[in-house]
Amino acid sequence: MLDELKEEVYLANLELPKHGLIKYTWGNVSGLDSNKELFVIKPSGVNYDSLKPSDMIVVDLNGKIIEGSLNPSSDTPTHAVLYRKLSEVRGIVHTHSPWATVWAQAGQDVHAMGTTHADTFYGTVPCTRLLTQAEINKSYEEETGNVIVDTFIDRNINPNEITGVLVHSHGPFTWGKSASSAVMNAVVLEEVCKMNLYTKMLNANSIDLPKNLLDKHFLRKHGSNAYYGQGTHNI
Repeated sequence: MLDELKEEVYLANLELPKHGLIKYTWGNVSGLDSNKELFVIKPSGVNYDSLKPSDMIVVDLNGKIIEGSLNPSSDTPTHAVLYRKLSEVRGIVHTHSPWATVWAQAGQDVHAMGTTHADTFYGTVPCTRLLTQAEINKSYEEETGNVIVDTFIDRNINPNEITGVLVHSHGPFTWGKSASSAVMNAVVLEEVCKMNLYTKMLNANSIDLPKNLLDKHFLRKHGSNAYYGQGTHNI
């Protein structure tokens, strides 16, 4: 079942250690088949060196296992919430990449300070609030998904333009129109977090990117009249 998607998600997971986004098994990638309302996700705690496409787990949008002999990622309920509530998302990545996690632990939003950020994210990447004790006790992973969605609703942020978030004291989640594009967004978010920290260290009074430059760099890649690249682009 979903053999092509399993291969895609498997290869996307292998990109995480290649780009230095994970240590050990500290991350996961999933991909959605929207026609079947099923998604494929990495199994929990399986070392990347021994991972195979056939190890990928198929689950429904409520996180129920449809196919697979291993336990799915412990973050499966978070992915399920995001697929249910963010309609255009087709791939999701979660890591504990160090630079993005530093910002998450500090509870800080990641502002657009340069064009590197603006090429991928159309403004500030938000950090969520902390989960309450009741939310942690109720269903921690599912409530993590809910607090992500609530952050975007409460702050009127378009998840198709800001394709990532920091979960307070936890780490980053990113998404996209495929598993591979979600990985790309995770890589960019990690680099931007690193750049912003050094920028603030060098000049504590550094300003956000002016809106005219933000518009130019995001829209030339993702707008209706985009002209970057060779005629195709992914969010």
